[in-house]
Amino acid sequence: MKKLKLIISLFALTILLGCSSDSNEVNLDAVGAPTNISALTTVTQNNSGNVTFLPRGEGVTRYEIYFGDATVAPAYVNPGETTTHKYAEGVYQAKIIGTTINGKRTEVVQEVVVSFRSPENLVVLIENDLVTSKKVNVKATADFALFYDVYFGEPGKTDPIAVNNGESISYVYKDAGTYTIRIVSKSAAIKTTQYTVDFKVTAINKPTASAPEPANRIASDVISIYSAKYSNVAGTNYFPDWGQGGQGSSWAEADINGDKMLQYIKLSYQGIQLADGVTINVSGMKYLHMDVWTADVAKIETSLISKSNGEKPVTKDLTANQWTSIDIPISAFTSQGLTVADIFQLKFVGTPWAAGTVFIDNIYFYKDPTQSTVLPLDFESSLLTYPWIGFGDANYAGIPAAVVNNPKKTGINLSNKAVEITKTAGAQVWAGASLNLDSAIDFSKGTKVSVNVWSPKVGSKILLKIENSKSPKDGNGNPTVFVEVQALTTVANAWQTLTFDLTTYGVFSTSIPYDRVILFPDFGVNGTGDTYYFDDIKQSN
Repeated sequence: MKKLKLIISLFALTILLGCSSDSNEVNLDAVGAPTNISALTTVTQNNSGNVTFLPRGEGVTRYEIYFGDATVAPAYVNPGETTTHKYAEGVYQAKIIGTTINGKRTEVVQEVVVSFRSPENLVVLIENDLVTSKKVNVKATADFALFYDVYFGEPGKTDPIAVNNGESISYVYKDAGTYTIRIVSKSAAIKTTQYTVDFKVTAINKPTASAPEPANRIASDVISIYSAKYSNVAGTNYFPDWGQGGQGSSWAEADINGDKMLQYIKLSYQGIQLADGVTINVSGMKYLHMDVWTADVAKIETSLISKSNGEKPVTKDLTANQWTSIDIPISAFTSQGLTVADIFQLKFVGTPWAAGTVFIDNIYFYKDPTQSTVLPLDFESSLLTYPWIGFGDANYAGIPAAVVNNPKKTGINLSNKAVEITKTAGAQVWAGASLNLDSAIDFSKGTKVSVNVWSPKVGSKILLKIENSKSPKDGNGNPTVFVEVQALTTVANAWQTLTFDLTTYGVFSTSIPYDRVILFPDFGVNGTGDTYYFDDIKQSN
């Protein structure tokens, strides 16, 4: 029966691998060696010396266990199954080997202590996890012990969890509170050694929603350190430590519904360090921005650190249990004599010292906009770069801008500039390009949007979509508040003005701050490789 189970598992894996290949061929060479090989070893408390092995690992189709005593032949064990071996009293070096479907092997040696003396000198460490709320970490070690059972004391959870002697186990409680945790350390002897304590499980307060989304800004107006909105300075180390771990300070990258943010735990001082040899000149910026959430830190001190003349701090108050958006003028640092042309580190200090946790997001320097991306848009100014973002395999000229010299300067459109979008062969039907606006559209100027369009054919579907970029995101990261209206071209190889009436879309509201414009040329029709041009996006009544 065990052999049959192994054959079935190999067959299933073969099918799975085959499905991932266009040729339906199994590429066994691509399967890596097993990882995280170990075994949970438990022993019967009756002086019999019967030790049970539960091998564990990743990518394993079969285990071999060499027991480390006089037994020469190994035991073969399928994933999820166990094997039991009778030992005489002693200490043994068992070997656990994991094998993949293609024969790659990983082996580890694990000590097995079989003692008919009850465990002695039991040492137990129980701690609240610093990162995960209501999570407790337990580690128990005893002389002569092989493993220990942990009873976490949560109502309805009466079964213990078995752990190898000296290894750690973690458990997440449903609720914070005080629980009776019992450790039972076991050897091969009948008598066990126990430890019981009433332990207070704590909740880590953390934000349940993301920080406010930053404004739409062009790249030249921002130097971003940590933000999903902008491009960050490459190679930045967000957790250099600087020796504060010894004071209990720690760090993590927290994840709130897919949105990542920095988490500094028991903040004494921690900081950010740019890559070796990298400095940034922020003298042309106007503010340092960051969003901070905390439940228990009253103030945060932020220092910019110059490569040439040290550091200067600015302290800001924080509001508990909500995001605090902070904008520190660069002049607040330069007025203290700091040179800001060669910044290579930022430092954060918490008040009270080493006692609270902060979550920080959207750390960037910025200045007032050097160009205004608001409607109407005519693309004529030489200063405007208009950073359009292509998606869905749309190829667009002038990366990162889609504004090009107008090659179709004729008819109703004699403009020198236009937006070019090419739908490449095989492009997805929703391929297009988007542009973030500096501010929301003012609908007092009209609820219809007209666009000059040059299409290579009659009947091309052009979709105009406007979004509230700061609205909640769907599973693909797209804003859930939007309006989309479709129009058809009626001429080929010529300019025409298409008008999109936003009021025809049922959920449109003039009170919603729409701040992103998206153009989908030939929506849902083809991906044969056509180029479209757009110009003069404006509102009308």
